Formats: sequence, C-alpha cells, structure tokens
Amino acid sequence: MYADTDDPVRLQKAWDQLGRQSGYQKLKDQTIVHAIWDDHDYGKNDAGREFIIKRKSQQIFLDFFNEPKDSPRRKTPGIYGEKFLGPIDQRIQLILLDTRFFRDPLSRAAKKSKGKGPYQPNEDPMVTILGKDQWDWLRECLEKQAGIRIIATSIQFHSAEHGWETWGNFPEERKRLLNLLKELKADNVLFLSGDRHSAEFSKIEDFLPYPLWDVTSSSLNLALSKREEKNEYRVGSQIFQENFGLLEINWKKSKPSVRASILDVSGNILSSHEVIGRD
Repeated sequence: MYADTDDPVRLQKAWDQLGRQSGYQKLKDQTIVHAIWDDHDYGKNDAGREFIIKRKSQQIFLDFFNEPKDSPRRKTPGIYGEKFLGPIDQRIQLILLDTRFFRDPLSRAAKKSKGKGPYQPNEDPMVTILGKDQWDWLRECLEKQAGIRIIATSIQFHSAEHGWETWGNFPEERKRLLNLLKELKADNVLFLSGDRHSAEFSKIEDFLPYPLWDVTSSSLNLALSKREEKNEYRVGSQIFQENFGLLEINWKKSKPSVRASILDVSGNILSSHEVIGRD
C-alpha cells in the first residue's frame, strides 16, 4: 500500500482501497495478520519521527488491522507490540518493532556512489531508530521466557552497505541491539525484514553462541528491476522476482528448529535455509 500523503483523509482512502482487494480479503479470511508498517503505509517515503500526521496514521493502521481497543499498542506512541504464539512449552515470541515513529532523520551522503542509495551511516550515539520508551520495552520483552524469538523489523538489520534504508544507517543503534541480545543471553532469535523489493538471507556468525539470521522477503506485489546490492552477510543470492517468506517450525527435536524459505507467487521454493538449529 502506497499512500505517500500527509492528508489523513487520503491516507484512510488508501487503506480502504487495500481492504477491498480480493487478494487481501482472502489473506485476512485464511490467516491471522500481525502487522508492522514501513514508510509508504506509514505515510511518506523514508519518513521518520518528523512525519506530521504520525499519530493519526497510528490510529488508522491499528483500526485497519483490528487491533483490540484495549491493546497496549493503542496506549503508547508508535505501533510496536508483542505477541505470544503456541503453548507454554512451545512458545514463540513475536516482537513487532516500529522503525518509523521515533526514528531520527536519515543522513544523506555528500556524494551518491554508483549503485548505492542516497544515505550514509550517522555515527552520532544520540540518534535513534527506536526511541527510549521502545528500547526500554524491548529489554523487558527479551527478558521473558520464550523458545523462539522472531523480531520483525521493516528495514534490514544485517545488510548495511547498500545506502538505502537499513539499521546500518544508525550503527550505534545496531550495536546496541546486538549487545542487548548478548547481554540477556537471548536464545533462538531470528530477524524478519522487508523493504528492499528483493529477498535474501543474511547471517552474522561468531557474535552470539549461534548464527543470527535476517530473512528478507519483499516484494509480494511490486518487483523492481534487478539491482545488485552489496551485503557482506548474504548467504546465497538476491532474489528479484515477486516473493513471500515461509517459516516451518519443528518442535520434535530436543531443541526447536526453524527452516525459512523464500517462495515465488506460485508457491515454488526459490531458496531455503535452517535459520534456527543446524543447517
């Protein structure tokens, strides 16, 4: 959904148009949707905390996805939230991050490099993606018991070199989250991301006791022309056709395992890796 407007009426109409799409109606009828936003459905390309109708946008977003009226996501600024799936002995913690509402402005590169986006890392330790309240909340989430932790972030966490939106544009924030996972000994963590209009697997090794994966799946409905992006953590190749991601979770072993796959719109597997457990 591409709203790209600071007019709440136009924003609402864009969401209404999505709601009328037959494909979305089938998705809603057959699954439970746990959603986060990225820039265009937030309301503006690459926007952050400066977006002037962000509070109205939050209300429209949560209404669209039928967030309960008493949900914590309605009581705080931003749409970050937490869901638990499965019984206590097979507990999946889904952490939904808001990388828009509190994010400081991006730093533009003095000179755009060929094949890269317009942004560069901002080394200032005071700039933020998540904001203080969301950081405090995230720590509390990671201190809870869970067998598997899935962290959904609209922008990529691992890939940091392509010059478009990424946690790498805020390297101190990225380090902070990595160090938090290490400090709290958070086990079986997996990142899910989108944004790039391509799909790929990324893996960081030798920092935590286990490989830390970021599974990027995008776009389901708007593939762009092939655009190779540098990513030192990539495993395999970028996928440029329309795609979606699938997680298959196995609790039958002594420890849980998760296989992540990227599929085309016909359901054919394009790439697959075991991202929790051993590959």
